[in-house]
Amino acid sequence: MASDVRIRLLLECTECKRRNYASHKNRRNTTAKLELRKYCSHQRKHTVHREVKV
Repeated sequence: MASDVRIRLLLECTECKRRNYASHKNRRNTTAKLELRKYCSHQRKHTVHREVKV
């Protein structure tokens, strides 16, 4: 039952639309879509990465 709470997700770059990172989040604690500034090796700069489904 505990595995139902944490979900696997991918982070997609908002500029190049490539899925560069994989992560997990707790569905109960974080209901909104995850949005982080991460390094995009294709753009060669830090960009906003948003959560997308696996």
